Amino acid sequence: MDSVLYRRYGKTNEKVSALGFGCMRLPVIGDDPTNIDEGKAIPMVRYAIDAGVNYVDTAYPYHGTGFAQGGASELFVAKALKDGYREKVNLATKLPSWLIKTRADMDKYLNEQLERLETDVIDFYLVHALNAGVWPVLKEAGVKDFLDGAIQDGRIRYAGFSFHDQAGLFKEIVDYYDWSFCQIQYNYLDEEYQAGKEGLEYAAQRGLGIAIMEPLRGGNLVNPPKVVQAVMDRADIKRTPAEWALRWVWNHPEVSVVLSGMTTMDQVAENVRVAREARENSLTAGELAIIDEAKAIFQSRIKVNCTACAYCMPCPVGIDIPGYFSTYNDYWVFDGTPEAQRLYEIRLRRTAPASRCVECGQCEGHCPQGIAIREELKNVKELFET
Repeated sequence: MDSVLYRRYGKTNEKVSALGFGCMRLPVIGDDPTNIDEGKAIPMVRYAIDAGVNYVDTAYPYHGTGFAQGGASELFVAKALKDGYREKVNLATKLPSWLIKTRADMDKYLNEQLERLETDVIDFYLVHALNAGVWPVLKEAGVKDFLDGAIQDGRIRYAGFSFHDQAGLFKEIVDYYDWSFCQIQYNYLDEEYQAGKEGLEYAAQRGLGIAIMEPLRGGNLVNPPKVVQAVMDRADIKRTPAEWALRWVWNHPEVSVVLSGMTTMDQVAENVRVAREARENSLTAGELAIIDEAKAIFQSRIKVNCTACAYCMPCPVGIDIPGYFSTYNDYWVFDGTPEAQRLYEIRLRRTAPASRCVECGQCEGHCPQGIAIREELKNVKELFET
């Protein structure tokens, strides 16, 4: 099997695969996010590694039921990387920043993660989901000293951070510590969102490796409306919407690795295929114009800037917030399709309606996208429940 391409990873001087396997959206059995379908997921991860993918990304809460305790993803990764696969990859996971109050907390969670992952060292360790709320707490608790110590004693090889806030804070964090790499959200709809293009270029200028999350915007770029598909179909070279989106990210020379949260073997195979040809500055002016046109159409239709990351969950009253936002966006993006109403009614069978929101605001405190969730749930209610 031909290998995927590799790119230099910032100050680490490591070469990482252009495609990274993100373990946040693994296939599950039924509706339980903690019940990962290992019979499907392990072959997916190993297929990717056998094809040359050498970057596997997870985090403490992935495939869990909330943010106060570890989810199933790290435990799954430990199983998937047995039989010699651990030695073939760079393993990345993340310190749960929102749980940190003291310096001792940092060591506690890192040591727990090493046990959960069944490894002696984490290659790329990120301080997770930095924003204006957690950053001052982490600085006061001694995050700089913690990272220095963890590198010195060999528990981690390289230190980085993932980010969910505005570009100004991103630059402050970049300059605060001698980071080796960072992780930001970036896709052709989000050039000006959070760190955005400004942050991408700033981090690259300072020599950081850059991992990209949400390249397909939570899957929103995979199934475009017919009018967008028609624009893409005008291209001389025919590509799937997912390939257009991935190639757009990989076209940027600043990008080191693109994380894809794959849920089927078909997705793995397609992403591996595209990653074999993912050269920087390879899109023509005409192809970039096609993406710009598609972007304009999408932006005119999407109502809620939700990537379905589920950081807002669990809702105290049982509302499926990302599920409802996905259905709400589908209604508008796909020309008011009656399928959206049917999907909403299906979700009602296992979750509370949007109208049950008590406006506690707990969800908004965790939302990386800064969505006014309480107001948007009122819009969902008005569309589907009246």
